[in-house]
Amino acid sequence: APARLATAEDDGSGSRAAGAQGGDEGPADGFDPGAPPPFGLADIRAAIPKHCWVKDPWRSMGYVVRDVVVVLALAAAAARLDSWLAWPVYWAAQGTMFWALFVLGHDCGHGSFSNNAKLNSVVGHILHSSILVPYNGWRISHRTHHQNHGHVENDESWHPWSRSPGKSGSHFHPSSDLFQPNEKKDIVTSTTCWLAMAGLLAGLTVVMGPLQILKLYAVPYWIFVMWLDFVTYLHHHGHNDKLPWYRGKAWSYLRGGLTTLDRDYGWLNKIHHDIGTHVIHHLFPQIPHYHLVEATEAAKPVLGKYYREPDKSGPFPFHLFGALARSMKSDHYVSDTGDIIYYQTDPKLAAGAHTSD
Repeated sequence: APARLATAEDDGSGSRAAGAQGGDEGPADGFDPGAPPPFGLADIRAAIPKHCWVKDPWRSMGYVVRDVVVVLALAAAAARLDSWLAWPVYWAAQGTMFWALFVLGHDCGHGSFSNNAKLNSVVGHILHSSILVPYNGWRISHRTHHQNHGHVENDESWHPWSRSPGKSGSHFHPSSDLFQPNEKKDIVTSTTCWLAMAGLLAGLTVVMGPLQILKLYAVPYWIFVMWLDFVTYLHHHGHNDKLPWYRGKAWSYLRGGLTTLDRDYGWLNKIHHDIGTHVIHHLFPQIPHYHLVEATEAAKPVLGKYYREPDKSGPFPFHLFGALARSMKSDHYVSDTGDIIYYQTDPKLAAGAHTSD
């Protein structure tokens, strides 16, 4: 993990800032999710078995080989069948596998893939470039997200809207505000890899025809993008009880991380590498994905009510569309003032949502 993360991983305790604003501040049992937790990161870390921290590069590479073989096999089968009855099934399956490739590249970005930085970089660039993600641009902004999770102003991923202007920046431009001057070379590298993949796709379009590339690659790509947005949003929104966001002295690494949510994706949990075990991943991103379920179970007694058990899924996570719809109808913005704040509902947007029901 980056050196500056160590200073962020304090125990998170501290006095509760006055004036929590907007929405309900906790469930009816009186538990206040915005109150400082009675435990620290060290307590959670101590509860997690030591072997959960061990990274096995061979095991990690095994998942890469598995996923790449499945991606190639799906593409070959779809091209051979070339049936409009089979294409929708292929799109859903391949889009999900593109998402699985992204998750493995995500692990490379966190350094949980292996202890070898060069291996992480090479594998991460190959995996993410293959699905048109600029690896270093994403890796750096995602690191910022983890270091500032739950912070209204500083978070970089699905942070709440306020009444003030939002953020901007490019994952491709080395001079973007998202990056430090010493990171320009990394951005140039990942953007070059992205352009190489775009060039390969352009060449394949000339050879195979635009319709075939649309069916084999473009539609699964957009399914992958939907997975990325769907999962990322629901790991930070949509719980039955309002969860806090912080700013100022009320925020800490621990308190911000405890506002994240685990989700159950049914049969898809293992396909996309247990990405639903999100709370422990956010607090300790260096834990490999194949140890996250065990680490979460070990940490639950320490976390207590600060851990929210995910709703159990059927074979496919259709239940999460309800959580998404509920959040979109009510979680619209947060106040520009206050250190502990909750989502509020814009009456005009809510009225429009009810009208469309």
